[in-house]
Amino acid sequence: MSKNYLTKIIARDNEGLQIISACCSEAKLKISEIKYLPQNKIFLLNLERFKKEGDIKNTKINSICKFEFIDKVKSKNIDQNSTNSVLKLMAVDTIKNNENFEINLIFSDNAYIILSTEIIEVTLEDQN
Repeated sequence: MSKNYLTKIIARDNEGLQIISACCSEAKLKISEIKYLPQNKIFLLNLERFKKEGDIKNTKINSICKFEFIDKVKSKNIDQNSTNSVLKLMAVDTIKNNENFEINLIFSDNAYIILSTEIIEVTLEDQN
């Protein structure tokens, strides 16, 4: 008998972010499921991903990936009016840029989102 545990991963550095990146690679999301709340400095992704950790692997699970303390968001090759288009997340990467970090969300078809932040605070939490 195996138990289903809901994953919750909190990343506060590049190593933690790489674990979240591995868990989320090939996750799918609609453009309408990307939210930036500038007044709260929160960026949210509602992902459908394959579970890659724990006992039961390769089952589809819905997860929320929350990025906190986000000062600025830039995207490229993403049509924000095409809300039903599905993006496939390939990787999450980070670059130190002077005092800030740039968290790069890399999608298939050369689409990407860059999040600017002073600190890394990212949570991946399963919803089912």
